[in-house]
Amino acid sequence: MRSTLNIMAESGDGSRDLGSQSDDSFQYERQHIEQIYDAFICPLSKQIMRDPVTLENGQTFEREAIEKWFNDCKENGRKLVCPLTLKELKTMDMNPSIALRNTIEEWNARNEAVQLDMAFKSLTPGSVESDILQALKFIQQLCTKNVSNKHIIRNAELIPTIVDMLKSTSRKVRCRALETLRAVVEDDNDNKEIMAEGDKVRTIVKFLSHEQSQEREEAVALLFELSKSEALCEKIGSVNGAILILVGMTSSKSENLLIVEKADKTLENLEKNENNVRQMAENGRLQPLLTLLLEGSPEIKLSMASYLGELALSNDVKVFVARTVGSSLINLMKSSDMQSREAALKALNQVSSCEASAKVLVEEGILSPLVKDLFAGPNHLPMRLKEVSATILANIVSCDCDFDSIPVGPNHQTLVSEDIIHNLLHLISNTGPSIECKLLQVLVGLTNSPTTVIGVVAAIKSSGATISLVQFIEAPQKDLRMASIKLLQNLSLHMGQELAASLCGSAGQLSSLFKVIAENIASTEEQAAAIGILADLPERDAGLTRQMLDEGDFEIVFSRIKMIRQGETRRSRFVTPYLEGLVHVLSRITFVLADEPKAVSFCRDHDLADLFTQLLQTNGLDNVQMASALALENLSQESKNLTRLPELPSPGFCASIFPCLSKQPVMTGLCRIHRGACTQRDTFCLLEGQAVARLIALLDHTNEKVVEASLAALSSLLDDGVNIEEGVSILCEAEGIKPILDVLLEKQTENLRRRAVWMVERLLRTEDIAYEVSGDPNVSTALVDAFQHGDYRTRQIAERALKHIDRLPNFSGIFPNMG
Repeated sequence: MRSTLNIMAESGDGSRDLGSQSDDSFQYERQHIEQIYDAFICPLSKQIMRDPVTLENGQTFEREAIEKWFNDCKENGRKLVCPLTLKELKTMDMNPSIALRNTIEEWNARNEAVQLDMAFKSLTPGSVESDILQALKFIQQLCTKNVSNKHIIRNAELIPTIVDMLKSTSRKVRCRALETLRAVVEDDNDNKEIMAEGDKVRTIVKFLSHEQSQEREEAVALLFELSKSEALCEKIGSVNGAILILVGMTSSKSENLLIVEKADKTLENLEKNENNVRQMAENGRLQPLLTLLLEGSPEIKLSMASYLGELALSNDVKVFVARTVGSSLINLMKSSDMQSREAALKALNQVSSCEASAKVLVEEGILSPLVKDLFAGPNHLPMRLKEVSATILANIVSCDCDFDSIPVGPNHQTLVSEDIIHNLLHLISNTGPSIECKLLQVLVGLTNSPTTVIGVVAAIKSSGATISLVQFIEAPQKDLRMASIKLLQNLSLHMGQELAASLCGSAGQLSSLFKVIAENIASTEEQAAAIGILADLPERDAGLTRQMLDEGDFEIVFSRIKMIRQGETRRSRFVTPYLEGLVHVLSRITFVLADEPKAVSFCRDHDLADLFTQLLQTNGLDNVQMASALALENLSQESKNLTRLPELPSPGFCASIFPCLSKQPVMTGLCRIHRGACTQRDTFCLLEGQAVARLIALLDHTNEKVVEASLAALSSLLDDGVNIEEGVSILCEAEGIKPILDVLLEKQTENLRRRAVWMVERLLRTEDIAYEVSGDPNVSTALVDAFQHGDYRTRQIAERALKHIDRLPNFSGIFPNMG
């Protein structure tokens, strides 16, 4: 009689010996086992027979074992003998021992029933861990031995009991339970249906996030097996977080490859369910949705396109989607079915909101059908979908494409063709605020590019739409107002006179623009764009400046600059363009000083000369420095008109008869440049502040426009109507001569050379400077170059400068006297 251990091994798996298992693990089985008979054991394999056969001599063996014996005899050239009697056999005929096989099967069934009952009793929370583990192992072996045994497990209601073992505190028990459940449900749909009941699947999903990789591995393997059932696919997908965790596993670099592979295959099975596909797309696994959109039925394509339009996609994913299904969505957009068109448009709206993906859609040919839909009558596309089309077009035009060369109409028109822009303007004037906003954004995108803005400007001028566009500044809808202000800012450099005329009208748009500029203490994009419009308008438009003075707009600008400088304004990324625009607009007032006493009073009351002098030191803000220097030039040029010249006392009677008795009084405290009483606040004199030194410091700036503005302001010290000799002395004292000469030598632009030559000529009127410069061949060469290649006025001034250093004779008279 064999030991109980080996008997159980046979009953569990007739093909292998489990005697290596510890005796303790079989303690619960050693009872309740029927006696085994020697006739059940194959003499060759020493295992319980499953398919016993009898030879001609009456000996019985396991079919597989005796066949192997016969084959060995043949291969080794031995006689065909019985392995027990060693007597020669005449034939290899084998007769099935049906009665014995039935007896063994009945014996096995009785033993398995006893063992199964014992296993059921062992699967309780209070059982010893080793008993539970062996009970689970026995159930696994039973399922592996014969597929039909799985219905026995089901009928014995063991599946819920095994699931309960997943709640064990023992990690080994939990892992063995997961492994056992996989064996129980494998290739058995009925058992899988039982797993779909209650929260069994949810319990398994929990193991996907366990720290122990073995539990995760067993759980994902079980889920993979369950996912082969369509009913369970829906169940797995309905568990909150299941698909998210599985998708995370497939993209994890820390998981072992087996877990990644099983998770990926599980997701492939889950793709059978539409809701699961949507969840996968939501969690970053987009390919299944795109595949259905490409290959599915019309109904499926519509469903997937609709869902795609609702997804929040990263920019990288948008590019991937555009490349994968962009063409299909565009075709769907052309469909005669309105539902399909709507779904396609909403998906394209989502995908196009990234510059790179928008460019892909342009390459796929989206522009022509998009424009066609936009301009079609309301019977072809409802207004709500026209708004979506306009949004897509606004997204599209923000990308870097040659929109002036891509045909969008039947006559090869482009987006910037006059009739296309006219149609857009017509739509803007005849639709609701929502679509108006999107269409204005289209124009904003087209005017952002220097290659397309000219065509848009020409079309706006020819349509006479400037006043209509300006009116949107007063729109109550913030988005619409914002779009119009950004468009006007883009147009302001190209149609400043038209915009200035429209703003100065009686409709009050100028005051509305300043309401935006002053509406809060933050520096917003809208405020930066609004002040940018005014900054780009012609600065010498006296009518606009006068209206701004009358309406108190400069007060707003001044207060905003002060708030920013004192740190009262909340910082944002728009604070720099906002401040640049404010300073530029404030500098406008200095261009009308000669004709507007109110402007002079404003500059005095707010000490603008001091403010602009301080702003010269705003390093990193080139436009602020440039506008401040230009403002100081204007203020300084007005100084000679504002300086109070001293009143000399009239000579006495004797002095009038005898002039030799009169003596000129000595006046002290007078301005060296303007010869009168000067202050920075009242007469805007550059000498009374620190403006001269700061302007000289900017002459080596890397931005030539800043250098040019600074040079222009310093030129006012050498202008006609002031004491030029004193101006030269002041520049010498401030060590400004060399920086001025350096500007001449560098000759970065024609404007700079013109100004530098003018200043150098004035400096060379001083003999000491002329003598010193005459020894510098570089300066002489620069003046000769200006004399030979400059414009008429520059050559004339260069000639005089060359005479000062004796490079030309005084009698040359090459140019007529121009005064």
